[in-house]
Amino acid sequence: MTLATGKISTAAQLVQEDEFQRMIQPGRNKLDKLMGKLPKGQESPFGDFPPDFARPPLSSRLAATGASAVLTPRPRRDETMKPTPRGSKETPRGNATPRSMPATPRSTDGYGLAPPKAGAYRRRPIEPSEFRRFYDRNDLPIQIVHAGTQNRIGWKVDVEKLDYHHYLPIFFDGVREKEEPYRFLAVEGVHNLLEKGAAKILPVVPQLIIPLKKALNTRDPEVMVTALKVIQTLVLSAEMVGEALVPYYRQILPILNMYKSNTSNTFDKMDYGQRKRKDIGALIDETLEILETHGGEDAFINIKYMIPTYESCMSA
Repeated sequence: MTLATGKISTAAQLVQEDEFQRMIQPGRNKLDKLMGKLPKGQESPFGDFPPDFARPPLSSRLAATGASAVLTPRPRRDETMKPTPRGSKETPRGNATPRSMPATPRSTDGYGLAPPKAGAYRRRPIEPSEFRRFYDRNDLPIQIVHAGTQNRIGWKVDVEKLDYHHYLPIFFDGVREKEEPYRFLAVEGVHNLLEKGAAKILPVVPQLIIPLKKALNTRDPEVMVTALKVIQTLVLSAEMVGEALVPYYRQILPILNMYKSNTSNTFDKMDYGQRKRKDIGALIDETLEILETHGGEDAFINIKYMIPTYESCMSA
């Protein structure tokens, strides 16, 4: 069963934007994996190798097949060494070379060393989600339906018959994924479950706080934008959900206080990407207004306690 919509879904927009970024920055995800920002995939189709198993080196694997590694010819060390001309500085002997000696950081104002960076806005490594683990084990009743304009998610059972206490937190945990098909299936599945959930959503709200907190604490702009859009959809999905989120503002609002002023100033230029809603500062303001509007009478005072610069959007 597929839930067809007339416009491009949020998950499909993420896939299109990822393709555009791949043209501009090829190999971005590969670099993030090498730096530890993204979780690595499985070592084989059957899972990872056991810890006590040592993979054979490349030379032994090539020898088993009868091939040999083709190495790039390099000049020998004695061929690259040339006599130092007179009048120039001699190279230090031993391992101490000018390139190997670290330069002492100096301040430009002459008052000592510059303070180190705190790294408050630095991207945090994204841990593998429960959604990835369940999908790799084929424990989720979903599949991708490839269409002409955009892909859709195909449900093998009716969405109304699913156990929301089990499946909804799993899909919310996959919001922090940045690789396909995990991100597309997780985001599209969250919107489908919230669209058909109705009264089943409210009892599951306490189980959704930890996945949302993990997604926001990654401090990755792409993941944060997706998480903020999911929070808006969650509040607007059913009645009393906004009021049920008020006791959990201490978990999800501190990170919003850091990025509230992170808006792009275009001066007199035209921002043609406004329809994508990727400005974190504007998206946070919009999310806070939705939380206050649907959070009841105690929503504003709790938002003000966590974000002092927030001003009420309700008329007096």
